[in-house]
Amino acid sequence: MLGFRPLATADQDRLWHWLHIALWDPPPAGPRPVDVLRSPGVRIYAENWGRATDVGVVLRIDGRDAGACWMRLLPLGVGLASVDEVTPQLGIALEHDFQHKGFGRPLMLEALAAARRAGHRQVSLTVHPENPAQHLYERCGFVKVGTRNGFHLMVAG
Repeated sequence: MLGFRPLATADQDRLWHWLHIALWDPPPAGPRPVDVLRSPGVRIYAENWGRATDVGVVLRIDGRDAGACWMRLLPLGVGLASVDEVTPQLGIALEHDFQHKGFGRPLMLEALAAARRAGHRQVSLTVHPENPAQHLYERCGFVKVGTRNGFHLMVAG
């Protein structure tokens, strides 16, 4: 059974794990070293989760946390997906066992609905041009609006 719950402050350790999964590089590259999570440009998306403007959803399948989609408001110019000071930047990750099985779309759509309920007009993300997930993002309403450091910058309203 598929369900959702809010991403809570108690999920901080899991969020670090999901952020690590979200850092996708094209094959044949494997996962990045875990130390990358200490980088200032990466840790901004997860550290001290639970700020008033943080929005996140955890996907639950048959009682298990299968992944999460989260977004955070950051100051203008901070973060690769920075658009303005009112657009949160989104991250999404599914546990390996749940990838490529159609769970990304319901997770993304629920997170976008949570963003709207929180009063956000739009959200942004960046995606590597070789990442097939960009097609999922497009099906969920994201549009390519530019590039950042070789990544597609996408926005959904």
